[in-house]
Amino acid sequence: MSVLAIAHRAGNSLAGLHAANELGVDVIECDVHEHRGRLEVRHLKTAGPLPLLWDRWELAPASAPRLGLDELMRADEHGTTFMLDLKGRRTSAARSVARFLHHGGHHAPVLVCGRWWPSVETVAELPFVRPVLSARTRGELTRLRRRLEVGSPVHGVSVHRTLLDSHVVAALHRKVDLVMTWPVNTPRALDAALAMGVTGIISDEAAVLDDLMRRRRAES
Repeated sequence: MSVLAIAHRAGNSLAGLHAANELGVDVIECDVHEHRGRLEVRHLKTAGPLPLLWDRWELAPASAPRLGLDELMRADEHGTTFMLDLKGRRTSAARSVARFLHHGGHHAPVLVCGRWWPSVETVAELPFVRPVLSARTRGELTRLRRRLEVGSPVHGVSVHRTLLDSHVVAALHRKVDLVMTWPVNTPRALDAALAMGVTGIISDEAAVLDDLMRRRRAES
């Protein structure tokens, strides 16, 4: 299986979508939130009653333009394979995503991932959705490995690279072919991830993804 090149958060803006498509990546990831009945693609989170969007090192006014999932899908002209990272712990938002995909005519394969697995499983009831279970903490990784032992099959897993070594990757591969990791943002991190045997590289850096794709071409 070729190692997939996945552009992390590139789908959170139209500029990122177009740049990732120009680069020729395999998958474009975006963060999906439901806010006041609208599906939005953005990494920043709302702040309750405060008129802000935030992340650990970033603030933005809540009035800033927000890209809708429908706008992102309409802007795609390349038959992009998207990976929708479902944010939050509300399966109602997952049902909204499922309705959008079902009624919006986007029936090409879509990867849907998230750390709240009930949401992923809700959207994965659609036949063209490929479920990916994510783990960010050691506890989540432990639960993930148990889930792969007893649960229904999934398309892939996505695990933070600080939790992985070659033994963990090999154990995951015994249950699933697609083992992705993030963030892989330096050449050194890319070398380490490939040496562990992962089959999907999630990166914010175009240079790292380009390096991965050049290596693939050289091996083919």
